[in-house]
Amino acid sequence: MKKIVSLVLCAALVWMLSGCDELPAERTVTAMDTVMSMRVFGDDGTLDDITSLIHTLDASLSAVDEDSEIAALNRDKAALLSDDAAAVLSRTLDIAHRTDGALDPTVCPLMNAWGFLGGAYRVPSSEEIESLLPLVDASAVKMDGAAVSLPKGVSVDLGAVAKGYLADRAKAILSDSAASGAVLNLGGTILTYGSKSDGSLWKVGVADPEHPTAYFGYLTCTDRVIATSGGYERYFEEDGRRYIHILDPSTGYPVDNHLLSVTVVADDGLYADALSTALFVMGIDGAAAYYDRYGDFDCIILCDDGTMYMTDGVSDIFSLADGYEYTIQQL
Repeated sequence: MKKIVSLVLCAALVWMLSGCDELPAERTVTAMDTVMSMRVFGDDGTLDDITSLIHTLDASLSAVDEDSEIAALNRDKAALLSDDAAAVLSRTLDIAHRTDGALDPTVCPLMNAWGFLGGAYRVPSSEEIESLLPLVDASAVKMDGAAVSLPKGVSVDLGAVAKGYLADRAKAILSDSAASGAVLNLGGTILTYGSKSDGSLWKVGVADPEHPTAYFGYLTCTDRVIATSGGYERYFEEDGRRYIHILDPSTGYPVDNHLLSVTVVADDGLYADALSTALFVMGIDGAAAYYDRYGDFDCIILCDDGTMYMTDGVSDIFSLADGYEYTIQQL
């Protein structure tokens, strides 16, 4: 029998909030196929606004919910999107171009074929994958403002960026509120805002991809978004082989390039979320080349040979947890 293992509820990152004298307003929400935990200091009502935003975006951006805007676009091949959905799709298409397709929202037919969008996991035949590969083409998506059209067979999935966009919109809500600080764990995409009651920065634990309930290190920062992608987040096993949910759009198969996880730190949530996936697909050489070209983010990349690569900007805010040793190299 096929053994299926789902780690949907295992967040890639956790927030650490020790040392706060003031009690925060707290809330846990299940949305976007994950569990989100939030703490806000100084303004209890802000959580109501953020929770409403979470459910609004989930209902709009889901590729699985038949009533969502994206599902309707995939079904009808044409739609006039809301401001949020249009903004997310437009930016994702731009990033698809910028990453040479390492992140591609039109990978949706392949995600469906592997069962990663509906949970009916399976290994598609090589013939099926070959037949779907021509449908993976971000340039085939046509946008004129909020009006979008798709060719026959093409569909989009915004799951790789939705939580990052949520972080950006939540940050705007916090900025307009009386909140003094907040940490939002949006299912592995973390938003840090403001400061603790004692004025110190937030300490965010980064999950060990081989033991996801432990943390191999910590990032100390504020007003940043931290997003991690890794094969441990969601996968299934069949005939003794593990198949992770991150697909290479150029091959149609799960990525297998010796990377364990990619953590991106950036001011822009959607960009951080998108890059954590794109860099994972690129592999270490592609990630290094992308960083050399753009340099507008920071990251930590763990490889299965015990090597950790990190950018200069993250080395000052990262500390290894006790008991962990890696060969650390500059990206």
